[in-house]
Amino acid sequence: MRPSGRAADEMRHVVLEPDVSKHAEGSCLARFGDTHVLCTASIDEGVPGFMRGSGRGWVTAEYGMLPRATHTRGAREAARGRQGGRTLEIQRLIGRSLRAVTNLQGFGERSIQIDCDVIQADGGTRTAAITGAYVALYQAFDFMRIAKAIQQIPLTDSVAAVSCGLVNGEPVLDLDYEEDSSAQADANFVLTGKGQIVEVQATAESEPFDRATFDNLLTLAERGVAELTQAQHAAIQGG
Repeated sequence: MRPSGRAADEMRHVVLEPDVSKHAEGSCLARFGDTHVLCTASIDEGVPGFMRGSGRGWVTAEYGMLPRATHTRGAREAARGRQGGRTLEIQRLIGRSLRAVTNLQGFGERSIQIDCDVIQADGGTRTAAITGAYVALYQAFDFMRIAKAIQQIPLTDSVAAVSCGLVNGEPVLDLDYEEDSSAQADANFVLTGKGQIVEVQATAESEPFDRATFDNLLTLAERGVAELTQAQHAAIQGG
């Protein structure tokens, strides 16, 4: 039995609440159990210098944790004067994941800035951020479509992410903090709605694991992302 009482292949209770920001063109509050991430999408005219004149748009992301998102207060990175390596790695992952399903030629030389702010952390903040960020991005494109800035939404598929790991030797889906901190292996899977792989981050925390174990983790991830994809579609339709 897992500490949460969930079955090995059971997700935490997931809620994707759209339209939570009054001002952002797209927004979603992603709740994976006790992990809560606010995702907003903002539209800017123009693109980074290296893309000017290309006729293509850009999607990028920033990620951060509020000081009391965890058990003890963490210092704001702005107060330290620089972002940490973990923050930079996660926000690049979010950006890559969203661009993987975006037709950058489909919305002109505009930029979509995704902001993912962790309000409360209990494991899986990056996976919740990617999943909620997709909903916010879709809404931003829909805002442009309604304003007749674009004719159609330039997304080729949906994208979501989930964690899996080995806990007490057993593959389990969607790790919370208690499981993540004691797992023998930890993996984050970013998959499209069609089941294609965008990125896999897998680490053996104690002993190496074999191909069969990885396949079991991937199978769990596919199941989890299928559930998340349904939740994303429901959030978009409801928003």
